Amino acid sequence: MLQYFRNIWEGFWTPLVGLSMTWRKLFVPSVTMQYPEERWELPTNSRMQLFVNMDDCIGCLQCERACPVQCISIDTVKAIPDEVEETTTGHKKRLHVTKFDIDMVKCCYCDLCTFPCPTECIYMTPSFEDSSPDRYGLVYHFVNMTPQRAAELEEKARQFDAAEAARKAKASEKSATATA
Repeated sequence: MLQYFRNIWEGFWTPLVGLSMTWRKLFVPSVTMQYPEERWELPTNSRMQLFVNMDDCIGCLQCERACPVQCISIDTVKAIPDEVEETTTGHKKRLHVTKFDIDMVKCCYCDLCTFPCPTECIYMTPSFEDSSPDRYGLVYHFVNMTPQRAAELEEKARQFDAAEAARKAKASEKSATATA
């Protein structure tokens, strides 16, 4: 019998405890921010969207290797010595980057890919408001090279390597005949 009255009391008491929290918060001014106009101030070390400055990328693949979830995909082609450019940091670009994609759906925002980059061309931006109607819109392509241009650079590199191998073979034959 005592249990019966205890259950009735708890049936009344439990909603009153829940409503007490509601009544306390009901008369406190709200802290709702009007989002597009007002924004929260983010901490300085917050991690957001990745960005790559392709003018400084040397194609070293270190960011791709450091990524724990493999969200970075890079393809490179060897540059001919006549076409070697320099970055703004003074590094030589001995590789042409034909593909540099980052899949932000897979990205875990760990910031591990930014540390090994020797030219500091990959970094986190303060932008976090990116959305897309499908997941393929969140794959960012940073290289504006056409497949035809990439194939042309690859063919040039292949021809240069073949010519260099022939020159080395000819030089080794000359040195072999000179010693004999």
